[in-house]
Formats: sequence, C-alpha cells, structure tokens
Amino acid sequence: MLLSLGILIFVIVFYCMITEKVASAYATMLGALAMAFLGIVNEEQILETIHSRLEILLLLIGMMIIVSLISETGVFQWFAIKVVKIVRGDPLKLLILLSIVTATCSAFLDNVTTILLMAPVSILLAKQLKLDPFPFVMTEVLSSDIGGMATLIGDPTQLIIGSEGKLSFNEFLINTAPMTIIALVILLTVVYFTNIRKMQVPNRLRAQIMELESDRILTNKKLLKQSIIILTAVIIGFVLNNFVNKGLAVISLSGGILLAFLTEREPKKIFGAVEWDTLFFFIGLFVMIRGIENLGVIKFIGDKIIELSTGNFKVASISIMWLSSIFTSIFGNVANAATFSKIIKTVIPNFQSVADIKVFWWALSFGSCLGGSITMIGSATNVVAVSASAKADCKIDFMKFFKFGSKIAILNLIAATVYMYLRYL
Repeated sequence: MLLSLGILIFVIVFYCMITEKVASAYATMLGALAMAFLGIVNEEQILETIHSRLEILLLLIGMMIIVSLISETGVFQWFAIKVVKIVRGDPLKLLILLSIVTATCSAFLDNVTTILLMAPVSILLAKQLKLDPFPFVMTEVLSSDIGGMATLIGDPTQLIIGSEGKLSFNEFLINTAPMTIIALVILLTVVYFTNIRKMQVPNRLRAQIMELESDRILTNKKLLKQSIIILTAVIIGFVLNNFVNKGLAVISLSGGILLAFLTEREPKKIFGAVEWDTLFFFIGLFVMIRGIENLGVIKFIGDKIIELSTGNFKVASISIMWLSSIFTSIFGNVANAATFSKIIKTVIPNFQSVADIKVFWWALSFGSCLGGSITMIGSATNVVAVSASAKADCKIDFMKFFKFGSKIAILNLIAATVYMYLRYL
C-alpha cells in the first residue's frame, strides 16, 4: 500500500511540475511532506537528508549572491555586443562566439542566470540582423546545458553527482570537460548545416550593428572589477580545494559574503537575490528521493540494471548513461541525478573489482546534462529560456524544442558512448 502511495505521490509531483500547474518548489515540498505524514520518511531521516546535502545548498547560495551582483553590472550584455561587433554581423561567427561565451559562463556560473541574461540579447541581435532568432536561442540553450557539464559547479546536477560520488572540482574538469568540447562542436556543426548556412545579412544591417555602443551598457565598473577579482578567487579556490581542504561551500560563501560586504549592500537586498524557491525545490526533491529509496524502488531499478547488464561493466556503464538521459527528458535533470545517484550506489558493490568505478558517475553526468537537451522540461535552463524568449516575442513550444534538441542530444549521447568506450572501457 505504501509503495503504491509513494509512487503515486512521485508521479503527481512531476506531473504538476511538467504541466506547471503547481510551482516546482511547492510541488516537491508538498510531496515530501505527504511522504512524511504517511510514514514513508520520518523527521530524523528528513533532517539527516538535508544535513547530508548542506554543502550543495550553501554552495548554491554563495554563487547566487555573486552572480546576482555581477548581473547588476551589465557585463553579459556588454560582452554580447562586443562579440557581434567583432564578427561584423556574420551569422556563423556570431553563433559560434555566442555559444562559446554561453558555454564558458555556464561552466563557472549558474547556467540558469547565464541563459536568462544571454537569451534576450541574442534575440535582440538576431532581430536587428533580420534573422530568425529561434536557432540562436536554441543553440545558446543547448550550449548552456552542455557547458554546465564541464565543471562541478556548472549545473545543479553536477553538484549532486559530485556530492554523492565524492568527486572533486578537478576530477570533473579532467573527465567531463573534454566531452563538453566535443558536444559543443557537434552542436555547432549540426546547427550550421540545418539552420545557419543559408542565412545572409545585408551590408546595411551590418553597419547598424557596428554603431551599437557597448560601453553604455556597463552600469557599475567598480562593482565589475570587484566581482571579477572575487569570482576568480572563488574559482581558483575550487580548483585548489584538494590542497587547501576548506570545502566548496565555505569557499563559495566566503566569496559571496565578501563581495556583498565590499559593495555595502543591505543584507535584506543581498539575501533577497538568493533563489530560495530553487533551494526549497531541492530540499523537497531530496526528501522525496529518500522516500522512494525507503520503499525499495531505487534498489529494484539498480537490480534490474545489474540483471540487464549480466554483470558486464561496459554494458552497465552505457546503460546508466542512456537510461538516465531518458529519465532526464521526462522528469528533468536534477530529479534524474538525485535518483540515479542512489541507483549507482546500489550497483557499485557488484563491480568492486573494476579499477575505475567512477565511470558510473561520468556516465550519469553525460546522461543528465546531454539528455537535458531532449525536451523543454529536461532542465531548468530550458524552461527559463523558453519563458524569456516568449517575453521577447520568440515563442518556442514543446514540439518545436523537441525537434531541434532531440537530434542534437542523440548525436551527443552517441559521441559520449564512443568517448566512454575509448577512454574508460
């Protein structure tokens, strides 16, 4: 009975999230509390679950503070205008540079914030060049999903995988960043041959672009300098954490609070910029995953993976990547990463003799981040981009997103399969 109720709660919560009938934070929190009242999880387990994820939550708070202050400077829009002037309005060069900027920012900043700032700028530039903004927006969205795969802090899914797998910032750089570059090349190649190759921009419009003044966009140069210094220090801290051993949450919070102090902002304003709905969404989600684990669902899926792979490490690794990509496209990459992290922990004991068991975690990373490009609900970045595009008169519906994103995601997943096989298997 409890098993049926627990699965029903899980399905209802994700139905509400997919259809946007209920805000995600409310949906997961209500689902978690429903499980608590039914006795699927108790208060001690809830507190233990939150405690074990505090590093993720505090790291996110620190980065949210830094990003919110950086966004006040107008540096993202300034950079976009600089880029379009550098390429002199050439559609292909514009697409490539905007994608690289978006992917790079997404690797080291919150990719949701990155796409929220970059998407409207791309639409504006495309319209000024009299081009269809859709391929530019979609390419940036997928670049953000791909770029977030490069580092531990690039995407919430990576934070979950890093926490569960006890993986360092540098390990992600070494193992997932190369695949990020490959995936980005595949994305740009496909978009060029399917969308950009036939685009032409008249010389008159190129001249208008060259007249745009980017310097007026920078609203606070002092804050920009402070932000760059502190963000650089935080990223260096992440890279050197294996040696300084202070913890990612401490490093992130130190940077956020120091920058807030230097800018002399009111604490209420600074903490008001923290996306509390996102944090409570994660808390509710983590508790729900604990409930599903208590019901034995995660162990059941893990046993099925072992059964299907017949104890073959190669088959198990590739199965985790492809299955997690499918789950991601339906439930979203955060929910997928949280669920499959538990599944991997049930699978690992059966492969203790394997030298590099961490391959399972890289498989999950590829499945979650690349699979997030399949559907509009595959990642929070996608949802935010679609919303931002609609406000800028560039409507993207579910099927339009699916047709564009799914073919690139599948090609990238095939490439990731080859990458995993050649490097690890």
